[in-house]
Amino acid sequence: MSGSSPGQASLLMVAALLGLVTGALGLGMVAKGLGARAGLQQAADLAALAGARALYEQRMRPAPGDPLARARGLARETARRNGASRAAVAISGGALADRVRVTVTDPIRVPGGGAVASRVSAEAQLGLAVGAPTGDGEYRGPFAVRQGKPMRPDTAIAFDLMSAAARRDGLSLVIASAWRSNAEQARLFAAHPDPRWVAPPGRSLHRLGTELDLGPPSAYGWLARNARRYGFVQRYGWEPWHYGLVRNAGSRSVGFAPVEGALPAFVPARYATAIRRAASRWSVGAAVLAAQLKAESDFNPRERSPAGALGIAQFMPETARGYGLRDPFDPEASIDAQAHYMHDLLRRFGSVPLALAAYNAGAGRVAACGCVPPIPETQAYVARILALVSGSGTGPVVRLVG
Repeated sequence: MSGSSPGQASLLMVAALLGLVTGALGLGMVAKGLGARAGLQQAADLAALAGARALYEQRMRPAPGDPLARARGLARETARRNGASRAAVAISGGALADRVRVTVTDPIRVPGGGAVASRVSAEAQLGLAVGAPTGDGEYRGPFAVRQGKPMRPDTAIAFDLMSAAARRDGLSLVIASAWRSNAEQARLFAAHPDPRWVAPPGRSLHRLGTELDLGPPSAYGWLARNARRYGFVQRYGWEPWHYGLVRNAGSRSVGFAPVEGALPAFVPARYATAIRRAASRWSVGAAVLAAQLKAESDFNPRERSPAGALGIAQFMPETARGYGLRDPFDPEASIDAQAHYMHDLLRRFGSVPLALAAYNAGAGRVAACGCVPPIPETQAYVARILALVSGSGTGPVVRLVG
């Protein structure tokens, strides 16, 4: 699903990038009196910032072409215009590229016509507003703690109910592990690099805050019979201890919609009631739904995409039929179907970024990797919506980190 105006986006992108290069030129002049090496460092700094800013512009206003090539090109051009002709640019950050590193190797001229080798580098990082979830779905909201293990608050409530039922049947459930950050998962995978038993970082469901490894072994049979009553399902047939919460699809617990029904200022008044109603009915953050509609169609109920997506929520005909949407050009019905679809995706993936990726690229592609697929359109789509929801649409958070 997609809805955008590539021509207008391209013009905005070009204007933004030209403005950035112009600013970089002005800043670069200051470096002339600071010495040759300082001048090269300044060029590297400005180039890295320019590349990171280009990534931000592409996320907010996607344009045709390769966004990484565009960012590299702008970084090299900024370095060149600030006196560095040998600039290598590397972009990293996983599925949602967010780091630009520029290495300048121009020789430094010395009196007498000679030159000495030099090497300076700078790295800039693009970020969203503080508290926004990461693009790979790692939970960043508030935690509850049970038996010393962190988890989403709704996971903790469901566990409390299930644990109390187990005690009535003479069992004491033990939590072996719960939420794990990607950094913790990386260390665990390095020690046990078998993906059948330990998921690689960025793919472990434990990063979502919904997963619990439970014991003792004497409780496995009870869990298999009863866990579903409390919203938990056994994730893998070969792991009788691993259960994940699927009952709560709501996006509040994933860090969004801190005020029930809160809507961003960009929502047209005529759609506010429909968005709030659908958000309440399907337990999906109203701000998430609003940001999707902004990205999909810019609230145009008659939007048609070249791929065949229709209406304000850009439903493909097959998906629309599956959700009982008879007329994709009916904005209220489409918004309700959109919320229903997001409810199902959130319930399946337990993560707003992953649900958004599935909305754009299809659930099968997300399920195959447990991540935001490496598809530029999907990466830009997820990043743009997270930026809109977090309120960072007013400007990027770009900073030098090395």
